[in-house]
This record gives sequence, structure tokens and C-alpha cells, in this order.
Amino acid sequence: MPVSDDQHPSGNSVPGQGSVARPSVAGGVPDPVFAPDPHAFGSARQLRPRGKVLPEHARGHNRSLVLQTLYHAGAMSRADLSRVTGLTRVTISDLVAEFIADGIVVEKGIRETTGPGKPPILVDIDRGGHRIVGLDLSGPGVFEGALLSLDGEVVVRREVPRPEGGEAAYEAIRALAEDLVGLSEVPILGVGVGAPGIVRPDGVVLSSPNLGWTDFPLERLLGAALDLPVLVRNDANAAVLAEYTFGAARSDMLLVKIGRGVGAGLISGSQPLVGSRYAAGEIGHVVVGTDGGPRCVCGKDGCLEAWLSATNLRARLAEAPDDDARDGVLRDAGTRLAVGIAPIVAALDLSEIVLSGPAELLDGILLDATRATLHARTLAGVFDDIVIRLTAQEDIVLRGAAVMVLSGQLGVS
Repeated sequence: MPVSDDQHPSGNSVPGQGSVARPSVAGGVPDPVFAPDPHAFGSARQLRPRGKVLPEHARGHNRSLVLQTLYHAGAMSRADLSRVTGLTRVTISDLVAEFIADGIVVEKGIRETTGPGKPPILVDIDRGGHRIVGLDLSGPGVFEGALLSLDGEVVVRREVPRPEGGEAAYEAIRALAEDLVGLSEVPILGVGVGAPGIVRPDGVVLSSPNLGWTDFPLERLLGAALDLPVLVRNDANAAVLAEYTFGAARSDMLLVKIGRGVGAGLISGSQPLVGSRYAAGEIGHVVVGTDGGPRCVCGKDGCLEAWLSATNLRARLAEAPDDDARDGVLRDAGTRLAVGIAPIVAALDLSEIVLSGPAELLDGILLDATRATLHARTLAGVFDDIVIRLTAQEDIVLRGAAVMVLSGQLGVS
């Protein structure tokens, strides 16, 4: 039950970009009882809060609830908002006035009506009033970046060559981010970064061999350089947020991201799983099988990444002498993937597996082998209906970075 709150503390602001609402806890959204806006984002895909809402958090909860409702349902009147959220009309009027002053919500005109009385004024998220900077550091040869709309659509795209790592990698990332910030004609809501490796919740990259970083405070350094809110997360964890928010993902799912490396993001009960060591989903260096296998960059033989990464797959396909051998490479990779994820599926009772990576490698033989092996290695009659598919999304890490900012700054997911 939403908590009514008639107090009026001031909102937090985005450094250097004007005042922007920053609720702390995302809330649930009941099914709408009005005709939805056809241009709205779609049905609510909020992440479930971890615990009950305490009185001192009520204001942030209610702010998030209103913004979440507008983001997914589109323009509606203040009376609609009160009815859908369960908040009082006084609270809704107070919050909407605050959002309009912050530049997050705008009035969209009146709704046509044939009944008596004053036509209601519609309000909505100002979807063109801010941009989000997204960075994807997981590519094999370049760092990708984009200016994105609040709906996660790429407006401007840039990329820079990927240095070997260390300080040079950071300088390239900083320059790319500064370039994108400078291209925006409207305020920047925040910067989201998807980085390979193990990333702590405060944006410290604990370990990223591909970037040559250990205990690297990327979030703090980039935030200070840009004077903007910055959120840094693992690239696969960013990708799973994009699939959950913008895609058709279920509330219990595993997304396996296959590129230069192999990683996974997890959603269970509509809640992202990170783990006590911030390494949930680090499946790339799990050895799949007892028959050895190709040498991995980590020094072990037979890691999933050695079988499945796009770089290694392409190299093995290039070495295959004929079509049958190439089919065997793909079939073997799909089988190894299923071996690696079957225990995860069973332990967490997942409903869906989504693969993100080069479709020319993953679709067809590899995907079919994954399905067949996963069904063979899980309990018959229990996991027969599990969905295994490719994502339909492009720029999934960049869009996930946008979700990170929306969640962190507005409480919207």
C-alpha cells in the first residue's frame, strides 16, 4: 500500500545540470484503469524493492511511484495518477508541482472530454528534456558510447579505439564521455557505464583483466571529471536490466552476454542478483567438463569463455576444414553453454535464458544444441517449458546503462 506524504522536502539536484528528482526506492504500479497513451513506453517493468517502505523513506517511495507510473503508462491527469497509485490528490498535486519545477514532468495540454466539468490537464515525463550518456566498455576493439533518450533510444553514437588498458583506457573513456556530454543540447540526467569484470556497487572495478584494472575507482574518477552522476556496473548486469525493462523478459531470467568474454546477468523474482562478492553471473571462467579443452586467458583449460567467446569461436571456425567441422564447433559450444548454466537454472528455478551476442554465431546450430542439452540435463517435467532465445535488442549494454541512470536518478525501471 503506498504511503501518503504531505511534507515537502526539496529534491536533490544533478551537479551542473539543474535540479532533478532523485528518489531512493522504486515502487510497484497497479494496473491502470484508464486508456493508456499509445506513445507510452508500455506496461510497468519495475524492479521489486528489497524490503518494506519505512516512514522516513515514504517521500522517495512516492516520488518514484509517480514517475514509474508516468514513465510506463504515459500522459495522464492528476486524478488518474491518484487513482492508479493510491496516493491522495494532495500528495499527487504536491509531487507533480515539484517535478514540474525540477524539469522532469511537463503539462501536455487538456484531455478531450464530452462530460460536464473542467477538462483535466495531462502531465507526463518530459521525455525530450534530458539525455542519458551510456558507455559500453565490453567490445573487442572499441569503446562505444551514445547519447540516449529517456526511453532508451540512441540519439547520437560515438566510439573510440580501445587502448590496451590501464590509465590509457581510462583516458579514452573520459574523452568519449566528455565528447558525448558536449553534444547534448539538453541537460544530462546521468552517465551509465557497463564494464567487463567484477564491479562493486560503488563503481570500483575490482578486477577487469581485459581492461588491465584492479581496484580501479572508475565511478568516482569519471564523476569528478564530468561533474555528473555516474553509475558503473558489470556489462552483463547492465544488459540484463535492458532486457528486463525494454524487452519481453520474464521476472526470473538469466542473460548470457557473449562477446570478447562471456558473462551473465541474473534477475530473480524481479530483483537483480549481484552476490556477496559482486560476482554473480561470472560464468566465463567456470570449467565445463572434465575433458580438458582450449586454454583460457585465465590459465585454466576448458573454461566456458574459451569455448564460447565470439573471438574464440571465430578463430576455431576459421580453422575448421569443412562445413561439418564448423557445425561441430558450434554444436560443441552450445553444449558447453548448457552444461555451464543447467545447475543455475535448477538452483534458481529460472523461466528464461536469453543470449546476447553475434546472431550469426549464436542462432541456429549453437542455440539448438543449447536447448537440447539443457533439457537433457534438467529435471524432466519441471523445466520443459523454459524459454531459450536470442535477444531482439541492439545496443543492449548502452540501453542497460540508460536503465541504470533512470533507476538511480528517478527510481524508474
